[in-house]
Amino acid sequence: MDNLFSIEENIYRPLAEKMRPQTLDDFVGQEELLGKDSPLRQMIEHDNISSMIFWGPPGVGKTTLAYIIARQTNSVFKRLSAVTSGVKDIKDIINEAEFNKVNGKKTILFVDEIHRFNKAQQDAFLPYVENGDIILIGATTENPSFEVNSALLSRSKVYVLKSLTTENIIKILKRAILSITKEQKITINIDEESLNIIANLSSGDARTSLNTLENILNITPLKKKTKNINSSQVKKVLQNKTFLYDKKGEEHYNLISALHKSMRNSDPDAAIYYLARMLEAGEDPLYIARRLIRFASEDIGLANPSALPQAIAAYDASHYNGMPECNVNLTQAVVYLAVSPKSNSLYMAYESAKKDAIATADEKVPLNLRNAVTKLDKDLGYGENYEYSQNYDLKMTDMECLPAKLKDHKYYHPSRFGKEKGIEEELKKIENIKNSLRNSKKF
Repeated sequence: MDNLFSIEENIYRPLAEKMRPQTLDDFVGQEELLGKDSPLRQMIEHDNISSMIFWGPPGVGKTTLAYIIARQTNSVFKRLSAVTSGVKDIKDIINEAEFNKVNGKKTILFVDEIHRFNKAQQDAFLPYVENGDIILIGATTENPSFEVNSALLSRSKVYVLKSLTTENIIKILKRAILSITKEQKITINIDEESLNIIANLSSGDARTSLNTLENILNITPLKKKTKNINSSQVKKVLQNKTFLYDKKGEEHYNLISALHKSMRNSDPDAAIYYLARMLEAGEDPLYIARRLIRFASEDIGLANPSALPQAIAAYDASHYNGMPECNVNLTQAVVYLAVSPKSNSLYMAYESAKKDAIATADEKVPLNLRNAVTKLDKDLGYGENYEYSQNYDLKMTDMECLPAKLKDHKYYHPSRFGKEKGIEEELKKIENIKNSLRNSKKF
C-alpha cells in the first residue's frame, strides 16, 4: 500500500494531517452518503467498489474518503495530482496496475483535482477503467458534468459531498483539542464562542478550521501546562482579516447584493469596494465570477454583447490564477460591467416567455416547423409549407413560427441604450418587410 498511510508520528505534520480520519467510523459529516445502511458504505465494507468521482468544496473529506476506501479494501492505492503529474506518471501507474491485476490485486487510482486534466489526459484513463486495470476515484471542486469527459463520467458514479455543518466542524475541533491534550500532556481551555467563531469562518472546510485552531494554539502562551483561549483572543488574533464573514450567512448575501446593485447603477467605485470586501473575507472568487456572468446577460445583455465574453474571461482567469492574483481580473470585469450600457430586455423576454411556455405546455409545435424524418411523418404533414428563408432574396419570409394560440406575441423588447438601439431599428425593418410580404399575398 502507498506510503501515504504511514502511521509513523511526525511532529512537523500539520494538525489537519494528523487529524485525518482513518476509518469510516471516525469520518465526520456526509451522513447521507456514509450512513450505516447507505449503498456507498456497503460497497466499501464489502470491498465491492467501482470507479467514482467525489464532487464537493474544499475540506469536506474527498481525499480522506479515498484514503479510507484504500485502507478498508483489498487494493493497492496510488495517487495522482492533476496539478503536478505528467504523462510519465500516468504510464508508470498504469504499468504497475496491469502487473497488480495479473497477480490478483486491484489498484485504486486516486486523481486529485481531476478537472485540471485536459480531455486527452482524461481519455487516457478510459481503456484501463473499462477493462478493470484500475478503479478510478476522482476528486473535483468543479461540476463534473462540465469538467469531466462524458465517456469517463458515464463509467463512474458521482457522489456529491456537501460543506460540513458548524456542528460537524465543532466536533472535529473538539476531537483535535482532545488529541493535542493527550499527546502534549497539557490542558486547553477554550470557550464555546471561540469554537463557533472558528467553525463559522471555516465555511464548512475542516482543513481551514484545523489550520486556524493550530495557528491560535501556536501563539497562545503555555502557563503551568495550560493554554486558555477565549473569544476576545480569537477575534484579536484574526482581526487582520475579515474572517468573521460567514459565506452562508446574511452578510454574504448582503455583499453580493450590494455588488450586483452597484454595477447595475453604473457605480464602479462602489462595485470595486464590495468586490474587495468579499475577496478579502475569503469568498470563493469563482462564485463571484459566476455572478458576474449572470449579470452580464441579465442587466446588460445585447446593449453591450461584449459584456458576456468579458465576464467569462474573468471566470477563466480566476480559475487559472486563483487568489490573490485573480483579484485584478475580477476588478477588470466589475468595472467593465459597471460602465456598460444597461438593459434587462433579455431577462424580461425570458420571464414573459416562461409564463406562456408553462401555460401552453400542451401546445403542439406547428407542422411546418417539424422535421419529416419518415414517410409517416410526411403523410402526417410534417414540414409541409415550410419556407426555407435562405432561398429567398431577403433571407426571410412571413412564415408563422409561433403556435397559433400565441400568434403575434412579442417577448423581446430591446432598450434604447447601447447596441440595442440598433437592434430595435433592425427589428422594425424586419417587421416592415414581413408585413409587406403578408400584404402582397392579399392581392
